[in-house]
Amino acid sequence: MLSTMTTEQATGRDRSSRTRERLLDAAVEAFAASGFAGTTTRDIASRAGMSPAAVYVHHATKEDLLFEISRRGHHASLEVLQTAFDAEPDPLARIRAMVGAFSRWHAETSRVGRIVQYELNALTPEHRAEIAETRRTMERLVQRTLEDGIAAGTMRIPDVKGTALALLSLSIDLVRWYRPGGPITPDGLAELHGELAVRMVAA
Repeated sequence: MLSTMTTEQATGRDRSSRTRERLLDAAVEAFAASGFAGTTTRDIASRAGMSPAAVYVHHATKEDLLFEISRRGHHASLEVLQTAFDAEPDPLARIRAMVGAFSRWHAETSRVGRIVQYELNALTPEHRAEIAETRRTMERLVQRTLEDGIAAGTMRIPDVKGTALALLSLSIDLVRWYRPGGPITPDGLAELHGELAVRMVAA
């Protein structure tokens, strides 16, 4: 009997998890199409093939959905930066890899990237503060790379903090105009932005 109950509970959790993921996918589609302010809970529920009441079983508010999308997106893009940071000991090669990988991620996940980068003001102050800490971690990784390049004599940068933000903005801003299937591929953007990053900072 205990074994049967455990299996049923696990099945219920799996079903609930799949439903939550379906709602998140539907929210991404809705927010990308209409923006957070222009999307209703009914819109999200309709895209997920559910009733509006069912949304609240899994997410207390529309903002909770936005926060979960933003949290996941920021963690994924931070992981991309961290991986490139860890892989390259040479600062110039590292900044090329970091900016290239960051741009590739934003191009490959441009719908999520657009929501993550341009709907921050719709988050509650508590949620926005949590996301801001992740963003500061990204900035620190880039700043450390620039400082390493200055120390090695391969970079000349008058403003480390401002330059770090400018380099990250190369990738962040592309979600405003990039459309999948166009003439510019994610790999092409990664190569271009990586090269631009090196030219911006090289001594």
